[in-house]
Amino acid sequence: MNPAIFEEMNVSRETFDRLNAYVELVRRWNPKINLVSRNSLADIWTRHILDSVQVYRCADSFQHWCDLGSGGGFPGMVCAIIAIEEAPQAQFSFVESDQRKAAFLRNVARECGANCRVISKRIEMVDPMSADILSARALADLKTLMSFCDRHLSQTGTALLPKGASWKKELEDAREQWSFQFEPITSLTEPQAVILRIKGVSRG
Repeated sequence: MNPAIFEEMNVSRETFDRLNAYVELVRRWNPKINLVSRNSLADIWTRHILDSVQVYRCADSFQHWCDLGSGGGFPGMVCAIIAIEEAPQAQFSFVESDQRKAAFLRNVARECGANCRVISKRIEMVDPMSADILSARALADLKTLMSFCDRHLSQTGTALLPKGASWKKELEDAREQWSFQFEPITSLTEPQAVILRIKGVSRG
């Protein structure tokens, strides 16, 4: 790994060691259940770890963080690992309907000591979670994500949603059906991409 990436992550040596253990688990499980693409696995520290760390750095203080469609755990598991030291009181909930990926997430949580639960259901079947922070990466278009936010965010909660170069078009489409405040934060790993900080979601 490029030492500059460690600098950009701004985490302790203990947190880095936990993240490294997580990366090794991804490498071990990936051939069986395809957690990330083979191409991105070669650049996992930038494409997945640093990309997830920057989501954590966009969060306000929180007690409950909900990550939807968690898959291999990006950004949710990375954020939960950072929170072991930086927000030890916080609870993480991962929603992942694929049983094999859910098993992987439970294994990582156990190995790394992350304070999280894994819910193996479809997102729309999960009881409303009133989360302070909601994250979802490469899950659905923004219009669909707004319905998930409406269901699972607390009234004062914040959604942190990484989006690619077409984020402005997705924003326009979502605002046809939804009202919300948003702030685009330019991605550290992809200049055309952003993390959308979204609050106050309501139908409108």
